Amino acid sequence: MSDWQDRIVGARMTVDTEFADRVEASSFTRQEWGLVMTATEFDIDDDGDPRLYADTEKLADIMPEVERVSEQSPMAAGGQQEQSSGGVFGSLLSSLGLGGSSGTSLDEKVTEAEELTQGYARELQAHLEANGSWEEVLTAYRNETEA
Repeated sequence: MSDWQDRIVGARMTVDTEFADRVEASSFTRQEWGLVMTATEFDIDDDGDPRLYADTEKLADIMPEVERVSEQSPMAAGGQQEQSSGGVFGSLLSSLGLGGSSGTSLDEKVTEAEELTQGYARELQAHLEANGSWEEVLTAYRNETEA
């Protein structure tokens, strides 16, 4: 991890807590969201008006694993999966590859994950700005990219 990324670890923990409501309102369980965040890297676009963004390039690669987690624990989403997939019968169909666990395609899950992670990045940057840390993070980022 780079110096600038080390500087945002504490802020990420705070934003994780603040962002929990958005995750709960999504189709992702907390465990699935953890996988999404593991596959997401944060970077800074420093052209003009610098902004923090989520690099979601690896999300499509991990989405089948997210789907497997979803299929293994149908009650993890508060019963959403059972309701949308037909309960036990839907779970059986899903395990046979004949139905989705949530009625959502992998492409739709990737899109939702991208939107959530970009929202997370915006909240993280806003938190850093509010705490006066954003300029420090930018300076560390610029020092690393110039080296």
